[in-house]
Amino acid sequence: MIDLRSDTVTRPTPAMRAAMADAEVGDDVYGEDPTVRALEDKVAGLFGGRHAGLFTPTGVMANQIAVRLLVAPGEELVLDADAHIVAHEDGAAAWHGGVQTRTTLSPRGLLRPDDVARLIRAGDQYTVGTKAIAVEQTHNRGGGSVYPLEQLRAVRELADAADVAVHCDGARIWHAHIATGTPFAEYGALFDTMAVCLSKGLGAPAGSVVLIPAERMPEARRMRHRMGGAMRQAGILAAGGLYALDRHIGRLAEDHAHARLIADRLTEDGLDVVEPETNLVLVRLPESGPAAVEVAARCREAGVLVSAFGPRLIRMVTHMDVDVSACAKAAEVLAGAAR
Repeated sequence: MIDLRSDTVTRPTPAMRAAMADAEVGDDVYGEDPTVRALEDKVAGLFGGRHAGLFTPTGVMANQIAVRLLVAPGEELVLDADAHIVAHEDGAAAWHGGVQTRTTLSPRGLLRPDDVARLIRAGDQYTVGTKAIAVEQTHNRGGGSVYPLEQLRAVRELADAADVAVHCDGARIWHAHIATGTPFAEYGALFDTMAVCLSKGLGAPAGSVVLIPAERMPEARRMRHRMGGAMRQAGILAAGGLYALDRHIGRLAEDHAHARLIADRLTEDGLDVVEPETNLVLVRLPESGPAAVEVAARCREAGVLVSAFGPRLIRMVTHMDVDVSACAKAAEVLAGAAR
């Protein structure tokens, strides 16, 4: 099967498995796993060293820890209406943190500064006050769209003027770096908290790192424990993340090229394709044809896995386990299934 449902479906390479098997480990609940500490320090250093890193088993947990550090129960988080934190985290901000979200529809999920300025509320005895803004880099439901650096800076300026924090859901920020050349440290300088994922695109089997102010680390570690995310000899997983950071960031350009190949082939076949900026391809199906769930089922029968991302929307995600020929075949299959 050619699996383009997500870039989370990759399997560790033999060399990554060897690195994981050889990892030096300790009890991370006691803060004694040297490989976990090395991963946390490496990620913090990549983004400029102004944050401290905390390894979490999932990206959802990383996002939720950051949000809850910035926004207390009954306070407000401003973000795009299709943000992962809203659309794909099972209402965790409300369920676990009592956080109110205030959203707006944004072009390809990228918050416009004018909209942010309109949404921020100071709060008083009658209104909920905004405490943080969340951006997503790259934006999943926006089709892997990338925030321009100047747009992020404008959001940061608005936040500073209103004394509001900014969180970055940077699950795929590695792709933004490859697509734009923006140094990681420039991104790190813009945010109060960040969450970056090791199992999307980079090929690690699990894990994310949440970046937070060092003085809040005890609180974050306790929150991770309360959520059930405190692991013991977690260095086995952290070693996979370290291996990926050292060897798999640069190769993301291949995934971007493969997404472009798929998009071009589908466009030639007359399908409506959202312009790919990174490794995600969104295809808007014609109203007169089969629905997305049927198209996905047809693709599966032909040996290609894609995601029905809406009633008439298909998502395909390129990654390290699919090559040029697989992507070309997938485009051919989808074009036929959509007719």
